[in-house]
Amino acid sequence: MNSIGEHTHSIRLDGKRVLITGASRGIGADLAEAFAGAGATLVLSGRGGDALSSQARKLAEQYGIEAAGVAADLSEPDAPARLADEAAAVFGGLDVLINNAGISHPEMVTDLTAAAFDEVLTVNLRAPALLAAAVGKAMAEAGGGAIVTVASAAALRALPEHYAYCTSKAGLVMATRVLALELGPHNVRANSVCPTVVLTDMGRKVWGEETKSAPMLARIPLGRFAVPAEVSATTLFLASDLASMINGVEVPIDGGYGVS
Repeated sequence: MNSIGEHTHSIRLDGKRVLITGASRGIGADLAEAFAGAGATLVLSGRGGDALSSQARKLAEQYGIEAAGVAADLSEPDAPARLADEAAAVFGGLDVLINNAGISHPEMVTDLTAAAFDEVLTVNLRAPALLAAAVGKAMAEAGGGAIVTVASAAALRALPEHYAYCTSKAGLVMATRVLALELGPHNVRANSVCPTVVLTDMGRKVWGEETKSAPMLARIPLGRFAVPAEVSATTLFLASDLASMINGVEVPIDGGYGVS
């Protein structure tokens, strides 16, 4: 990146067929922009079909790429398998999966309900794990590919008011390690990125109050939260051939939070 919020296009994924989940907003929208700028052929997934189609058209026009939207509600039991099939059918296969979709319901463990726990685990762990398994199987049969999962620093370090969220992201990191172990022999790489708070609309909503953000910022040596482009740049690198020998790792994007 030349500056925060400005993508580098020096990493190229020309013609690589990339599925990005949760692509319509926040980190996902920035990922879509970054991968479009790198020349990738995009399948964008999220809940809103019309919005995805519009987003795909704009990126295709701006960057001269092919792009399409495939709507999927990952809280539905059969959504991962259906999305894997439908996304692969758009351009005849997938070379890269960016597992980004996720939700958060901050609450103390003493206030946790079974319904809230199940919802977070379904969207944040079950859906991406099953999607990666299905897409990874197809990649292995086709000769290779790359899977990058957007996990969280909350997967590596306990965070108050995030019981279900931490549980889901920690499970996702371990699922990604198993993918790397089992699919690596088939030339499929699987890695995770683990950002700290990212200043998306959701990030600002949850962490916008100084009384809540100040203690967290005090634990980050760089003294600030991340911006979406910083997550996208690392994800783009891991998806590219520049990272061809990187497999089964989780990369913190946390300003040193993990070592403080």
